Amino acid sequence: MKAFFLAMALLAGAGAAHAQDAFTPAQRDAIRALLVETLRARPELVLEALQTLEQRQEAEARGAARQALKDRQREIYEDAANPVAGNPQGRTVLVEFFDYRCPYCKQMHGPMNSLLAADADLRIVRKDLPVLGPASVAASRAALAARAQNKYPALHDALMGFRGQLDEAAVFRIAGEVGLDIARLRRDMESPEIGAQLQRNAALAQALQFNGTPAYVIGDALVPGAVDLATLRSLIAEARAKR
Repeated sequence: MKAFFLAMALLAGAGAAHAQDAFTPAQRDAIRALLVETLRARPELVLEALQTLEQRQEAEARGAARQALKDRQREIYEDAANPVAGNPQGRTVLVEFFDYRCPYCKQMHGPMNSLLAADADLRIVRKDLPVLGPASVAASRAALAARAQNKYPALHDALMGFRGQLDEAAVFRIAGEVGLDIARLRRDMESPEIGAQLQRNAALAQALQFNGTPAYVIGDALVPGAVDLATLRSLIAEARAKR
């Protein structure tokens, strides 16, 4: 066992690019033979090595996310291009990354509204993260473009409440139902500013290690995935206590 890990350490220390120079041909053959012999006798070592690698990668990802949370506060909380719900001056801030076609985001829409109704100090920053294809992008662009007609809240709620197949045609149908001028909406959706906003949101989500939707930032907590209302309330209380 010790010999196996010594061989692994030697190879790792040498690095793939320099392995040819680090060992003589005879030494390389001996190390390979040792590895092969050990793995034949103890194949479970492969799984152990993979688990160790996965744990290391997860720890590195968590560290990178914590650093991004620290370094990108202004982008997380103060990007004026992102719509805000609740109290615009609220000192308690919940940042939501979402996709209009994501069923879990839709499930969270009711709890989010419950939080807003019960908490006069809460500000929710909404960051579109359309990860589920072109129809998701169209929905996000339409919702953001609806701000120019003062219809963002109505379209946001309608899109989140829709339970059918949300394709581009459905987006425009729903937009018409809430009173938007569709011709103007189509023009506004092509705004370069909206495209840049979506790119910023995606880059920020990647930096925070959010690989899907929904995802939340609450105080110093990074929350990937849907959670229940009680958990959201608890996280908000914790954020307030640390303020």
